[in-house]
Amino acid sequence: MQPTLFSSIHLTVSQLTLHIRKQLENDPTLQDVWVEGEISNLSRPASGHVYFTLKDKNASLRCMMWKPDAARLRVNLQDGMAIEAHGRITVYEPQGTYQLAVNLIQPKGEGALYQEFLRLKAMLESEGLFAPERKRPIHQLPNKIGIVTSQTGAALRDMLNTLRRRLPLAQVILAPSPVQGVEAPPALVKGIQLLNYQLPDVIIIARGGGSIEDLWAFNDERVVRAVAESKAPVICGVGHETDFTLCDFAADLRAPTPTAAAELATPITILDLSSDLLSARTRLTSLTLNLLAEQKAVISSFISRLKYISPERRIQSAYQHLDELSRRAFSALTHGIQIQISNVNGISKRLLSLNPEGILSRGYAIITRKDDHMVVSKVSQAFGKMKVRVSDGEFEVNRGLDTAAVIE
Repeated sequence: MQPTLFSSIHLTVSQLTLHIRKQLENDPTLQDVWVEGEISNLSRPASGHVYFTLKDKNASLRCMMWKPDAARLRVNLQDGMAIEAHGRITVYEPQGTYQLAVNLIQPKGEGALYQEFLRLKAMLESEGLFAPERKRPIHQLPNKIGIVTSQTGAALRDMLNTLRRRLPLAQVILAPSPVQGVEAPPALVKGIQLLNYQLPDVIIIARGGGSIEDLWAFNDERVVRAVAESKAPVICGVGHETDFTLCDFAADLRAPTPTAAAELATPITILDLSSDLLSARTRLTSLTLNLLAEQKAVISSFISRLKYISPERRIQSAYQHLDELSRRAFSALTHGIQIQISNVNGISKRLLSLNPEGILSRGYAIITRKDDHMVVSKVSQAFGKMKVRVSDGEFEVNRGLDTAAVIE
């Protein structure tokens, strides 16, 4: 059939391409779609964008990924890799081709695993295995640390180096286990159970990064339940910072990396202990010196009080009192003697004034009879031999005699 010029719509190439673009971009299904295929013609220009073709055995689809989305890629894209790409269909007008603007890429099969991840997470969360109130605090200074990981992996070496540097005093017990593959889940469960018999202060379950398939053992329901049921607190350090597993939710503490898990298991380091020990020693020395000073003051006070009430002080006080009494007695005696001397002098003067010899010096005489020594005070008593005492001697007289013998 020959088309007529008047019934057909006339469009330019740009108009037609724009129309097709609008049709595609207005289709909700094509704006949120996952496409499976194999990568070919992979290109990474300096702009940071990523270009490749996604193909299967019957068709191919041009794909591009803008730089911000490409920077978040966790997958190392390579030609021939089977992937699942999420994005929206757009039209590249200069070439009139449609393409998939990709914003997320995961290896083929991750989509199903992610759905299983969400299913298990919802089921275990409904049972309360991830409840915050189940979380236990991590021991600040563990004596015994258990580790469940591969004994040949770099993660173990990094953790041991970290533990040796931060807290060499801690005992480390390793429960070696494969960390991926079908044999990993039962081995990880057994490792956790064996470590709990050793009564560790904390258990680290860890491995390095990888794809969702590599980390899937830590999403296994058996392993998650073993982590939740562990008697010792569990730190989960699986993958890199952006990786999350169900064990992260069940553990008492999540670490972004195995090395970070070792750091979180040793909140207090040997440097902290050394600093605390130095501070304690300084405080102890200061307290000891202060206590000694206080006790010295107390002892000095006791000594002063003992000296005050001691017999020696009482004796010394008695000696001093005796000396005072002696001084006062000597002073009183001297004063008394001086008074007596003054009295004697007064009496002496009075006696001297009354002394007959003093009277004799003034021309008087004392006459006594010689035979009976009677003092003659009357004329009638003067007879016979008598002694007359004058100031310079005595002489005898005989009454009636004209002469008298002088007695020297």
